[in-house]
Amino acid sequence: MTFLKGKGLRILLRSPTAADLDELIALNRESARFHKGWINPPVRRQQFETYLSRCQSHGFLGLLVCRKEDGAILGAINLSEIVWGNFESAYLGYYVGAPYAEQGYMTEALRLALRHAFQKQKLHRLEANIQPDNAASLALVKKLGFRREGYSPRYLKIAGRWRDHERWAILREEWRGRAIPTSP
Repeated sequence: MTFLKGKGLRILLRSPTAADLDELIALNRESARFHKGWINPPVRRQQFETYLSRCQSHGFLGLLVCRKEDGAILGAINLSEIVWGNFESAYLGYYVGAPYAEQGYMTEALRLALRHAFQKQKLHRLEANIQPDNAASLALVKKLGFRREGYSPRYLKIAGRWRDHERWAILREEWRGRAIPTSP
């Protein structure tokens, strides 16, 4: 069963299912050059099955970004290492497929994801780790109200290389002051 996590003007967020395997893998393969060096999304059946299994675990929330008009998968958003209790925090990861880049879909999708994380999941803090050369992603988190907290050399291993990242975060209180309606 697919669970709707948010609905905006042009997109909706929903949980992934086994039926999404072919479409998501095709999008990620088509976007391989676009994603190279930035992320490692699932491009093979086993990788997708591992992702789907993670989506069903306690500390991970996987969301597919889908176009409202036809349900096409445009990308994904993940909340990982979710910790409740005194911490109430998670890491935020996201990507859009190459055919849908620079069209505002991810801005709308992340607004919905932030609303879900802060209102439904009751998280206090989200952290996004972004490579310093990823200008589009940096501009996106700045637009959404994240603030830069620091720089982590050789932070994550992506495509076989340890890569530097900037740490960006937003608190629920900061988000509340900036929250923009995403649907009429």
